[in-house]
Amino acid sequence: MKPWQDKIHEIVYEADTPAGKLFDITLLWAILISIAVVMLESVNSIKAIYGTELEILEWGFTILFSIEYVLRIISIQKPFKYILSFYGLVDLLSILPTFLSLFIVGSRSLIVIRSLRLLRVFRILKLAHFIGEANTLVKALKASQARIIVFLFAVLSLTFILGTVMYLIEGTTPNSDFTSIPRSIYWAIVTLTTVGYGDIAPQTVLGQFIASIIMIIGYAVIAVPTGIVSAEIVKTDDKKVSTQACKSCSMDGHDVDAIHCKYCGEKL
Repeated sequence: MKPWQDKIHEIVYEADTPAGKLFDITLLWAILISIAVVMLESVNSIKAIYGTELEILEWGFTILFSIEYVLRIISIQKPFKYILSFYGLVDLLSILPTFLSLFIVGSRSLIVIRSLRLLRVFRILKLAHFIGEANTLVKALKASQARIIVFLFAVLSLTFILGTVMYLIEGTTPNSDFTSIPRSIYWAIVTLTTVGYGDIAPQTVLGQFIASIIMIIGYAVIAVPTGIVSAEIVKTDDKKVSTQACKSCSMDGHDVDAIHCKYCGEKL
């Protein structure tokens, strides 16, 4: 890579230098303001008065993010590694709707895609103060995923059983809301998760008693996955990592004393 490409890479991919930190912070503010613009555009009364100004701001942010997207492509040895990465796809999808509105009538409805810019906020995790905590959380979630999956299957089985039982109890009563097993399972899910829409309610004494038991079980259902992840976080002994990104594959999260990329082997 040429010296100017190395300099751009250092600024847009890393936060070890003052220039890199300034770029990340500036980008974060741009993201937040652009999201505010999108939110204001959705309010008809505001759009009717300031529609032109909001559209100008939207185009300004789209051009800014487009320049950032191009800089990320030209400052890496393997551009397709970034283009096809998660954040690369998010970056592309966040700027497409504005350009599509020039050629496709009605594409303004794709404004919902612009909400993906919210995911850009997570880039703040590249800053040195947060990257260790982010890695700790990711490791804890990975370590506990098997137990969480087993727990979710158990909860799913429980909702099927409870929904079926409530259908057998309530389904025979006049004007019952439990008209089918799927509808009864829906009620069990809503009740077990303590959401409680109230659109379906048991009428019999036995049904109300079982509903009360399900509501109490719901609190335990909420607490279990929280406890599983919390226990893994306590056990996780995370190493310090830097914000340095590989010039070849754009991956970051390397140890502070790393010499080579742990993903592709390229020298850092």
